[in-house]
Amino acid sequence: MASIAFIGLGNMGGPMAANLVKAGHTITGFDLSPAAVAAAQARGVNVAESATAAVAAAEVVVTMLPSGKHVVGAATGAEGLFAAARPGTLFIDSSTIDVASARAFHEAAKAAGHASVDAPVSGGVGGAEAATLTFMVGGTDGAFAAARPYLEAMGRKIVHCGGAGAGQAAKICNNMILGISMIAVSEAFVLGEKLGLSHEALYEVASTSSGQCWSLTTYCPVPGPVPTSPANRGYQPGFAAALMLKDLRLSQDAADTAGAATALGAAATALYTAFAEAGNDGKDFSGIVEWIRDRDDT
Repeated sequence: MASIAFIGLGNMGGPMAANLVKAGHTITGFDLSPAAVAAAQARGVNVAESATAAVAAAEVVVTMLPSGKHVVGAATGAEGLFAAARPGTLFIDSSTIDVASARAFHEAAKAAGHASVDAPVSGGVGGAEAATLTFMVGGTDGAFAAARPYLEAMGRKIVHCGGAGAGQAAKICNNMILGISMIAVSEAFVLGEKLGLSHEALYEVASTSSGQCWSLTTYCPVPGPVPTSPANRGYQPGFAAALMLKDLRLSQDAADTAGAATALGAAATALYTAFAEAGNDGKDFSGIVEWIRDRDDT
C-alpha cells in the first residue's frame, strides 16, 4: 500500500480520497476549506497543515484543483509541490484544465525528476462517491502503468488517451458532446410538451431509437422517466452548470487554438453562459430544460 498525498478535497476530491483510504492506502490531504478538511477527516484522511507538508513523504500525489493556473501555480516554483516532493514521486492531476497548462505541468514535473499523468474524470459526484469514474489519462506508457492501480481504486474505466495533455483533450471533447446533447434533449422535451406529448411517451420512443444518448437515458432532464436523475430532486447538482460552462469554455479555447470549427460547441457555450448568468450556476446542468421552457421566443 502507498503513502498518497491528496491536494483538493472538495466535492470530487473528498470522495476520491476516501476511496483510496478504502483501498488500504495511507492518505494525507490538504484543502483551503475547513469544511472540506473536516469531511475528509471523517472519511479517514489524515490532514496536513499545508500542501507542501502533505507531499513531503508521499510516494504518489493526486491534485484536484479548479483551473490550470491553480495546478501549475501549486506545482511549480521554489516552494511548489514538485520542489517539496521526494525525487521520483508520481504526480496524478485529476483537475479539468486547459491542454496548454497540462503540458506545462508535465514538462515541469519531468524537469523536477518526477513522473506525471493528467487524468481528468467523468462521472460527477455520484461517480466519485461510488468509485465508478472514468479516467482519461495522458502521459508516458510508464507513468500510466504506475498510476493505473491508484486510478482503479477511484474509477471503473481507465483509458490511456496518449501523451502529455491527451487526457485533458479527451475530457474537453467529451464534455462538449455532453453539453450539446443535454441542450438537444431539453429542447426536444420542451417541444414535445408544446405538441401534447407526455414525457413518458417521448422517453419511451427516443430512448429506444435514434435519439438515444446518455443525456436522455441516464440523466434525463425532466422528472419521471429516469428516477435517479437530478430532475427528480430539484436539480441539485451532480454536475453543476458552472462546471459545464467551464468545460465548454475550455472546448472553445481549444478550438480557437487548434483552428477547429465547433459551431454547436459555441452555441452550447452561449446558452450555458446565459443560463448561468440568470442565477442558475449552482443548479445541475440538466436544469437548463427549465430555462429553455421559460424563454420567451415570441
